[in-house]
Amino acid sequence: MKITFLLNGRGAKPSGGFKVVYEYANGLARRGNTVTVIHPARLSMDTPIYKYPEKTVRFLRRRLDGSYRPDKWFAVDDRVRLKWVPSLKSRYIPSGDIVIATAWSTAEWVSLYPSIKGKQFYLIQHLETFNASEERVLATWHLPLKKIVISRWLQKIAEDIGESASYIPNGLDFKAFGVDANEESRPADTVIMMYHPTEWKGSTDGLKALILVRERVPALKVLLFGVDPPRRAFPDWISYFENPGQQLLRKLYNQAGICVGPSWAEGWGLPPAEAMMCGCAVAATDIGGHREFARHEVNALLSPAKDPSALADNILRLIHDEPLRRRLAKAGNAGIQRFTWDKAVDEFEKTLAGR
Repeated sequence: MKITFLLNGRGAKPSGGFKVVYEYANGLARRGNTVTVIHPARLSMDTPIYKYPEKTVRFLRRRLDGSYRPDKWFAVDDRVRLKWVPSLKSRYIPSGDIVIATAWSTAEWVSLYPSIKGKQFYLIQHLETFNASEERVLATWHLPLKKIVISRWLQKIAEDIGESASYIPNGLDFKAFGVDANEESRPADTVIMMYHPTEWKGSTDGLKALILVRERVPALKVLLFGVDPPRRAFPDWISYFENPGQQLLRKLYNQAGICVGPSWAEGWGLPPAEAMMCGCAVAATDIGGHREFARHEVNALLSPAKDPSALADNILRLIHDEPLRRRLAKAGNAGIQRFTWDKAVDEFEKTLAGR
């Protein structure tokens, strides 16, 4: 099959949603499909890029130097064609068998394409009301595109608004992340968390919880990581790692006994899942994107979103109760093994082919 994915921007910085698309592109290409991933310079349907001279120059420069590509953080298979285009207008999109929107802003474009571009699909990875109104986002869910969701909570939303959607959970890369340090060598008072300035990622709540924990555990050490430079100064008991590569991130996970996932909402919570792959016990918010792989008291401790005090209590439980921490870490690592990219790509390919 000739398959085209539409992203909603360039792939220079790490992104969980983009990573999922690149993983599918790699997997489908390895199976003999012809795969193209489109990166647009502009999403607007109104003014063309050539009306903005500075943006036109930047577009041309990125086309020449390849800075729209994810090469610094993700290895895209050589068989996958990456394209940098001015916009998502039909003339920049190759003809094919399948064309896939990967965000609400790309779904609006796909719905306008002629049939020669391929059967129209929509990979829904979140309820994207963080960058558009709920009305506009859900309007794209009603478009006549075949919908694929990555989590049960998104499937439920689709059903509630009268739409059907195929459920295919994400896969995970077990070559990239795994257990390198045994449980005995992991300090219980070393905690890892992703830091993100976007409010709904819950980093502020996570930091409040960690401050509460340190009042009870003065030896607490925190490893934060994120894509961009931090917008605030951290105390000396917190170490921040800006845009760590995959090898360093794996090392950091393996240095921690506990991972904190404080998000208010996630399509599918990737950092806590990666931490489980690396043997961390997880304390996270009780949201749909975490419930895909985490169950309270079974393989993680979950607490209500936006409640730093409850999150702190769960972190303290994991620090002070060694048998519980070890049990949950083992259960988390065992359970996460079912999410493989081979399985996800197999289901994805079948869905695209209508099987």
